[in-house]
Amino acid sequence: MGNKKNDELGKSAEDYLEAIYGLVKERGFATVVDIATSLDVKPPSVTHMLQKLSRLSLVKYQRYRGVTLTTRGENLAKSMEHRHKILRTFLELLGVDKTIADGDAEEIEHTIHSETVEKLTKFIEFVKNMPGWLEKYKYFEQTGKYPESSSENTRD
Repeated sequence: MGNKKNDELGKSAEDYLEAIYGLVKERGFATVVDIATSLDVKPPSVTHMLQKLSRLSLVKYQRYRGVTLTTRGENLAKSMEHRHKILRTFLELLGVDKTIADGDAEEIEHTIHSETVEKLTKFIEFVKNMPGWLEKYKYFEQTGKYPESSSENTRD
């Protein structure tokens, strides 16, 4: 059966990878204090997780020095960023408030199957490139009524 992502990581470890990835993109490296601040956790918790992520070959970590991602860690973080972006975009297309969509995407991204992400990606592309489709949905969402019937808009 296809996998949703890397099973050896839990939500917490994924959150750390995402935080490190964001800091590294911004600054070129991350520190224990930066990560702790980003995740609102204590520095000893960060150190413990960095040791775990280092054992899994996802980060390069040395005490009292900056933290960077390995190629594998960066690839996982990019995958998580992609899942988050797709979920947030999908929820925003549905009319969910940006802040709520971002929070929901953060929760869902840890459990969503890769096949679902692929289907959502295609759906978003379809909706964005199909003239009138999104507007018809928004009309229905706001009014509870179906737009005027047309040859391309019939319900069976």
